Amino acid sequence: MNDWNIQGRASACQSCGQRFVDGQPYHSLLWQGDRGYRRLDVCGACWERQYRQEARIRREVVSYWRGVYESPPPPVEPIRRDAAESLLRRLCELADPRYRPVGYILAVMLERKRLLKVKEQFWRGGQRVFVYEDTRSGDVFTVPDPALRLSELEEVQRTVARLLEEGLPAGAESGPVVEPAAGPAAGAGEGRAELRLEAGASGV
Repeated sequence: MNDWNIQGRASACQSCGQRFVDGQPYHSLLWQGDRGYRRLDVCGACWERQYRQEARIRREVVSYWRGVYESPPPPVEPIRRDAAESLLRRLCELADPRYRPVGYILAVMLERKRLLKVKEQFWRGGQRVFVYEDTRSGDVFTVPDPALRLSELEEVQRTVARLLEEGLPAGAESGPVVEPAAGPAAGAGEGRAELRLEAGASGV
């Protein structure tokens, strides 16, 4: 017999089938069988009608207890992929040098999700710049590598998570979208939008 197992609480009485509601008392019995333990959750009516007596006299019942049903919380919607892309686009429009490391991390996240792919990379002013293409729309992003130190990475990741959860601070002013890139990215596709996160020396 396997002594190690986990059995979740039922969402309905396992005797009459009536669904539990939030705050409703219920009773649980733990039965011992040839293949291990079996949990049984029943409503108060079924407990009084049948299981109260069985819990006391049946040797197979090794334990029983009373609980209060708590409705499971609504599922938390995971961060949508387009939320990261929307934030990256917004940061490109703002052109705020404080958010360059955040923009870089967002681009890496989207690349791992295969929503962006690196088309080109080049050096400008001693800084590497990645040219990312949106795999769905064909839009091109130029994102400088901020050369983050390992000691800085955790803080930037926390900032990314906060911005994805809460959005940009109120009052952030939008800057103009930078003109189309010259050089390697110029041939990325006629009529496709290009957004830039301009290179610079500032960090988060």
